[in-house]
Amino acid sequence: MDFSIRAANVEDCKDIARMIMELAEYEKVTEHVKVTQRDLEQDGFSKNPFFQGIIAEVPEQHKSSEGHVKIGYALYFYAYSSWSGRASYMEDLYVMPEFRGKGIGKALMSKVAQLSLAAGCKQLNFTVLNWNKSSLDFYISQGCFDVTEKMGYHCMRCEEEALQNLAQP
Repeated sequence: MDFSIRAANVEDCKDIARMIMELAEYEKVTEHVKVTQRDLEQDGFSKNPFFQGIIAEVPEQHKSSEGHVKIGYALYFYAYSSWSGRASYMEDLYVMPEFRGKGIGKALMSKVAQLSLAAGCKQLNFTVLNWNKSSLDFYISQGCFDVTEKMGYHCMRCEEEALQNLAQP
């Protein structure tokens, strides 16, 4: 299939927001999505962006059944490991269902890896749901490993009221 991968720009935010919702539907967590198109525009394309993004696009003749040519994306940001140094974190990797199995997800992840290496990163981190066997199998086939299984680390989060309480002196 003919497709291209390119850096996301502010005009892509409407489609990124759409695909974030599609990903949340797939993961059965739509009630957790709070980010809006405007948030994406401000947070990804301001003077000091909080994230970077790439887009998978197909030519008009291969558009989706709903008429979309932007059919996948990855969001990532740079982080730091006190053990390894520079790192990147891939927040999302998504390809619309009708375009899966055509190498687009692999190309998106490969591009994030290339950009990470170009920035001097030593590792690429991301999470995957424990029931998403096809994704787990794919990541393992790419040489990735399960940090929880191998090293015993759990991904923790503090949000909303708990975050407010934690911030109190």
